[in-house]
Amino acid sequence: MAEIAEGQQAPQFEAPLGDGSHWRSADHAGKPLVVYFYPKDDTSGCTAEALEFSRLKPDFEAAGAVVIGISPDSATSHSKFSEKHGLVHHLGADEERKAIEAFGVWAEKSMYGKKYWGVDRSTFLIDREGRIAKTWRKVKVPGHAEDVLAAVKAL
Repeated sequence: MAEIAEGQQAPQFEAPLGDGSHWRSADHAGKPLVVYFYPKDDTSGCTAEALEFSRLKPDFEAAGAVVIGISPDSATSHSKFSEKHGLVHHLGADEERKAIEAFGVWAEKSMYGKKYWGVDRSTFLIDREGRIAKTWRKVKVPGHAEDVLAAVKAL
């Protein structure tokens, strides 16, 4: 699976949301779009990341950007995760991994010597023209949302 590079056209994607609606990247054309991929709802790192993006949602909106988190969890799982933690930004379900694979974030991982496949925590900033403006791979959560917000403001 090829990695997406900065400057390339971003893949178009859609994802069901926890409220039963459907989110489409095409509906946000002309706006900066932050797409962050995370491994699993309600795990410590993913919760911390979601809370940071949620806390900064007004700042992203003030900069004209839309934020969506994507994981292979179901829309129902996203709904419970959002409700439990008071998340205010969209979480898209990608159970078939279409967006996950299109963005090249499905990767072989290793934990305690055991190999498995999962989402490589990654974030993509898509500019107003639909091109990848910046990528963050193997994201470390602390301070990450602030870094992404600074990049949005620099567009």
